[in-house]
Amino acid sequence: MRLDGKAALITGAASGLGAACARRFHQEGARLVLTDINGPALQVVANALSGAVWIVHDVSSEDDWDAAIDLATDRFGGLDILVNNAGIALLKSVETTTLADWHQVQAVNSDGVFLGCRAGVLAMQERGGSIINVSSVAGLVGDANLAAYCASKGAVRMLTKSVALHCARQKYGIRCNSVHPSFADTPMLQDMIDSARSPERMRAGLAQASPLGRLATPEEVVAAMLFLASDESSYVTGAEIVVDGGLTAG
Repeated sequence: MRLDGKAALITGAASGLGAACARRFHQEGARLVLTDINGPALQVVANALSGAVWIVHDVSSEDDWDAAIDLATDRFGGLDILVNNAGIALLKSVETTTLADWHQVQAVNSDGVFLGCRAGVLAMQERGGSIINVSSVAGLVGDANLAAYCASKGAVRMLTKSVALHCARQKYGIRCNSVHPSFADTPMLQDMIDSARSPERMRAGLAQASPLGRLATPEEVVAAMLFLASDESSYVTGAEIVVDGGLTAG
């Protein structure tokens, strides 16, 4: 029960890393507010976790953030953990990415995390807490076919450090860290694979890109989130935890 009694808000909780995070945090005793833009799928996840509440949430909307934070405050008296997990991917190079594509990716992956961090700091500044931003190895190293995605995840990495330093300077007791998974076996990754010319070849290539020779499971990435959410990481802030099977080690 490493999160016993803590109130946690997890975005993008309808599937993939977000749903796996919700299940693990629930096992560890957290009280959950789950959000996603996909209401029906989110409801299925929440209904399987006793006591969890959920709300349809566009992370690029300030009003939706206000509603999500209000739900956490009304149900649980405040917020202790925020996981900015919601994100989208786009398999396009700089030449093929349209301005509309670019704006869509930045709105969810960058603006959404900014709005979440701002809302989280305001909600936690009297009690302290942990903000966990889900970035990517694509925020550490480039990829020719992920122009908008790389830019958005790099922004998450540096925003995380700025938020961490601000909260430390203000003595809010809020820690802010980023998690950088490589290729985790999630629906979002599968959508990317399906959009490739040769999906089977792409999936095999992504698995072999890791020195460990396989994709990550969502649960392996969530283990890093759990550490950052728990009091075990009380002296960790502004850090980036890489969960990539050694992909960026060489």
